[in-house]
This record gives sequence, C-alpha cells and structure tokens, in this order.
Amino acid sequence: MPARLDPVLCALGLLAVLLVPWFLFAPGIGQALWTLQAGVDLLTVGLAWRLYQVPKTNRYARRFWLAVAVGMGSSAIADSYQTALVLGGHPAGEVSIVQTGLVVAGMVVVVITMLCHPLGGAGRLRLRLWLDAATVLTAVAVFLWYFLLAGELSGDGRAADRLAAAATSAVMLLVTFALIKMLFSANAPFQQWPGVIGTLGVTGTAVAAPLAALLMEHSDPRILYLAQLLPCLLIPISLRMQELLNRRNAEVPVATRSKRFSRLPYAAVAATQLLLVLALPGVGADLKIWGVAAGVLVSTALVLVRQQAAFHDNERLLAEISRRDEWFGALAQHASDTTIVSDGDRRVTYSSPSAVRLLGLRDGDDTGTDLGGRIHPDDMPVVAELFTRMQAAGTAAAELRILHVDGTYHWTHVVGTDLLDNPNIRGLVWNGRDVTEARRLQDELRHQATHDALTGLANRFLLQQRVHAADSDRPVSVLVIDLDGFKQVNDVHGHHAGDQVLIAVADRIRTVVRDGGTVARLGGDEFAVVLPATDPDRAAALAATISRVVGEPIAVTGAEVVVGASVGCSTGTPAEAERMLRDADDAMYRAKQARRGLVGHHR
Repeated sequence: MPARLDPVLCALGLLAVLLVPWFLFAPGIGQALWTLQAGVDLLTVGLAWRLYQVPKTNRYARRFWLAVAVGMGSSAIADSYQTALVLGGHPAGEVSIVQTGLVVAGMVVVVITMLCHPLGGAGRLRLRLWLDAATVLTAVAVFLWYFLLAGELSGDGRAADRLAAAATSAVMLLVTFALIKMLFSANAPFQQWPGVIGTLGVTGTAVAAPLAALLMEHSDPRILYLAQLLPCLLIPISLRMQELLNRRNAEVPVATRSKRFSRLPYAAVAATQLLLVLALPGVGADLKIWGVAAGVLVSTALVLVRQQAAFHDNERLLAEISRRDEWFGALAQHASDTTIVSDGDRRVTYSSPSAVRLLGLRDGDDTGTDLGGRIHPDDMPVVAELFTRMQAAGTAAAELRILHVDGTYHWTHVVGTDLLDNPNIRGLVWNGRDVTEARRLQDELRHQATHDALTGLANRFLLQQRVHAADSDRPVSVLVIDLDGFKQVNDVHGHHAGDQVLIAVADRIRTVVRDGGTVARLGGDEFAVVLPATDPDRAAALAATISRVVGEPIAVTGAEVVVGASVGCSTGTPAEAERMLRDADDAMYRAKQARRGLVGHHR
C-alpha cells in the first residue's frame, strides 16, 4: 500500500509554489512578506515543541528542541513587531533595530545550546569532526563575506542598518556552523536529511537575498522578498520531516548514525575555489592571474578526485572489516567457550562476551580484573604448575575453581597459551569452559562407585584403596564387623526396619572411629574398619568399644530392637591387605561362634 502524503509537508510545498506568482504580480507584497514570516515562525515553534515532547528522547536532544522553540519564538515576536510597523506605514525594506535584536537574541540561545551539544567520539575522531566542520564553516564565511557582509559594512546606508545586517549575518553564520558540527557528529538530535534541509534553510535566510541582488543588475524588491522568504520555509519542512521519521521509528528518536567519511568539506573547498574565479573579473585580473587560477582549479579538482577514490576504497575496506567484526562478534557472543587475554600480571585486558557469563560480572566490569584473586586458594599449586608447563611447552591445560560474583566457585577447564612475545597479542590467552555440572556429575559417579548407597560409607573397593594408601612404615589394623540378630529384625519388622538398623549401626561405628580410620560396608550386615598406624592392642580396644556401642537398643518404626556385633581384628602392613581381611574375617567368625545364642539368630 503506498505511503500517505503528509498534509503539513504538502501545504508547505504548495505555499512555496504559490509564493512565486503571488510575490511577482500581487500588490501589497511588503505587508504580506512580514505577515507570512511571522506565521512561518509560529509554525516552526509548534513543530519544535512537538519534537521536544517526543517520548524516549534523551536529555540533550530535548534540550536542543526546546532551544529551537525558544529561539523561533523570539523570532516570531520580532517578525510580528515588524509586521505591525509595516502595516502602520513603515517601509517594508527597513528592518527595525528591535526586530534585529530579538532575532539575534533568539538565535544566540540556539547557538549556545548547539555548541554545548555532545559530539560523540573521542581522540582523532573528535579532531576530524572539528576539522571538517571548520572547513565547511570557512567556506560559508567566505560566501557570506562576499555576498553580504563586505557590501553591508562598506555600503552607503546608515551605520545602524549596516551593523544590524552584520549582526544578523554573523549569528546566522554561527547557527550554520553549529548545525554543520552536529551533522558531522554521531549524536545529532536529527536525522541526516532533515539536518541538511534545515542547514540550507538557515544559510539561505542569510545569503539568498544578497545573492539575488548581486546576480540581478537592478534589484527588484519582489525578487528580494521572495528570496528572503522561500529559504525560511525549509526550516519547518525539516522539522516536520524529523517528526515523521520519529514516528516511523519510535525506538530511535535521535540519530545515532556512525559517520565514516563526509564529502561536504571537499565540496566546500571546491565551492570556495569557484568563488575565487567568480571574483576575478571584478578586480581586472590579467592573463597571469587567470593562468594561476586555472592551475589552482585543476590541481584542486585532481586532489578532490583522488581523495574521493581513496574514500571509496576506504569505505569498501571498512565495510569488509565491519562484516568480519560482526561475524566474529556473533561467534564470540554465542560461543560456549570463553576467551580471556591477560597481561603478565594476570590482569584481564580482553574478554569475550561469554566471560561475563562465566564470572558473573556486568558487561565491561571484567577488564582489569585480577585473575589470580579469583582462583580458589587450594588450586594455587595447580596454577603454578600450569604456568610452568606453559613456559616449557607454550600451551597447557588444567581444571580450576574460579570465583563467581555470587560467591560460589565454578569448575573451569582452562587452556592457557603464552603469547607475551607476540607483538600483536602481548598477553596470555586463556580459553575456558565451565565444567561445574560435568565435574559434579563426575564426583557423584565417583562417589557412587566407591561408597555404599544406603549408609554413605565406603565400599570394599575404597576400603582396599585406603589400606594400600597407608604408611608402609607403620602397622595397619583391619576390623571386620558382622551383626548378630539382624535377620530376625528383617523377619519380624520388615526390610525397612532392617535398613534403619544398618544406618544407625553405620553412624555409631563412624562416631567411634571418628577421623582415626575409614569405615566401610562390605555388603549385607557386614562392616569393616581400616585403622592406619594402629597396633593390635589399640585395635582390640576399639573393637570392644564398637561391639558395646552397637549393642545398645535401636529405635525403628513402631519398635525398639537390639542387635549385637561380632568383631574380628588383624594387623599387618599395607602390602598384606588381602591377608589381613581374611584373618579379620576368620577372627570375626570365631567371635560369632563364641557369642552364639546370646543375641537373636546367628548363622
């Protein structure tokens, strides 16, 4: 469906078309000029105020549109005053000093606001912006001087009129400069095309009438009035265009474009050169001067063409770099692995977006982070070994616990590469992946493989490992424990009660042994204890304590039961693990035979 035509823009365009025959042929043009001028000012005030009220506009843009509304409001008062004078018989061509003062005051407010507007960018980018703006400003100043100021300041009219014209032109020059500066910036409160049209309107109000007078041999007041009013219509047109663009994209009411290279400064240089040639006939230039001028024009044209070709190549190169950066950024943004670069002091100089997720920091807070301060203290020996292997082989890997901002440590598989000698990197590159869940699952599987599911005690496999890991220079004692009367508990109270008895017995044995050894469940109602650095006498005493503690009543669901414990002991070296288990098992059976008939049912 075709886009609807905007009625405001259509009305302004129609008014511009009708002004031409009206000002050329209709009577009373002087009164119409100032009446229409005041009306255009009031319309501009309304449009600027609507832009000020646009939601989601940042404070700098709102300040700019408020200044435009205030400045144009002052101009509306000035032109209304001038209209009243003209309607009262004052010559339309003689501008009142009051009107000039109000216009200048309003434009000064706009200029100050625009000059304080943030440019965006920094360093060389900001310098380039100011140089481009200064180049265009110089060209505008030359045109204003040639077509307006020089004639006004050297004219034969009254001094007050000349000063008023000079002041108006000077403030328009400042407005033009400020608009050009904002056009080059990345934070302009308007889009590009409305900004260009508004700049042309402001510049036209200063130079259009004098230019028309210069080009015409006899200055016709109707032509001069028309040249004065038509550029003024460009200002509300530009504001209305900006409002329509804001409506189309309500989320971005302010221009945030990224400008690379502008051709406007080079166009300004070319225009200044052409103006120089235009001025030569008026000074009676001879053939030598014309030859030099032609050489300057040709040289300037060649430089400009060469610069445009360089711009084309640079923009194509920047577009390719931008595509590659976007491609790399998308990969880094969604990669599960993290890439961090640190300096020799282990401080972060670069991190991929996933590093923010790994460390739990807000975006940008990770730069400068001390990696050493985020490593678990128990893993510092692993870090030292990792650096040693990196120095030897260039690359090394390890699993470390890294502190998250929530106060927990996350297991991370880290691959470090030493690129301190690489002039393009000059850092240590760390590639990491959060393996906390995998590590937890691994630990859980390892625990299940070495521990009893019901009691949480070590199983036979872990028991044998603990025997072999004991000090070979000191004796190791092994206790084997078998419950007496356990089958009767299962038969009378059920297997659930039997499980409760096994858990209670495991807790009692663990309490007796404490940290002096390893308690294991070998299966069924059979337990074992490994006691490193323990002689037979101490092992026998501990066995008696276990037998006594286990024999105390145990509360189960709905009842209280009593089981006994037959304990066998054996002492030897870690290398005799199998022999000690057999001997302790035989001793346990002998103890059970001695206790037969004392407690419950025995095998």
